[in-house]
Amino acid sequence: MKEHIEREFRTMGKMVSIYCSAHHDSRELCEDCERFLDYAEVRLEKCPYGEDKPTCANCPVHCYKSEYREQAKIIMRYAGPRMLLRHPVLTISHYIDGRRRAKHPRELTRDERMRKPRR
Repeated sequence: MKEHIEREFRTMGKMVSIYCSAHHDSRELCEDCERFLDYAEVRLEKCPYGEDKPTCANCPVHCYKSEYREQAKIIMRYAGPRMLLRHPVLTISHYIDGRRRAKHPRELTRDERMRKPRR
């Protein structure tokens, strides 16, 4: 994974950890949260935007299955406000990334698609 995608995954991992420790009374991630985080990692790796990926909230392509999308919303609603105190650098980076506007893959010209490295 590239730097931006790795930071997105780290941010998601911290959010899941905050949520899980508060709701599932465990120091380690529970099975459900671990499964969600594995799913999120696969989705990040397969993101059609690659390094130009916007935050999921600002992305026109919703690549999570509905059950995982709902779980992500719940986790982010809980952990998001707590992230600023616990992980301020990741939170600020995520906020800055959220201001990024990426073209939908269908909006790209053929030349622009060809320049993007495939994984």
